[in-house]
Amino acid sequence: MKEIIEAVKAHALEHYEDGGWDVIVECYDDEMLADRLKDCSTAEEAIESLRSCEIDVWSDRQADARNSAF
Repeated sequence: MKEIIEAVKAHALEHYEDGGWDVIVECYDDEMLADRLKDCSTAEEAIESLRSCEIDVWSDRQADARNSAF
């Protein structure tokens, strides 16, 4: 699991400005990621799992916040 978490964190840092990956970098610690990704067996599966749930939600919320500010 440690390798998966490290790969997810590296991906999140690399994609910090892309949608909601910044939330993973700033708000999720290793324990939270391990709990969230416990059913994933590869880094690719973990990244896709986060993308299809949390990242899309956070990305939408960030877009809504930007659009409602004006």
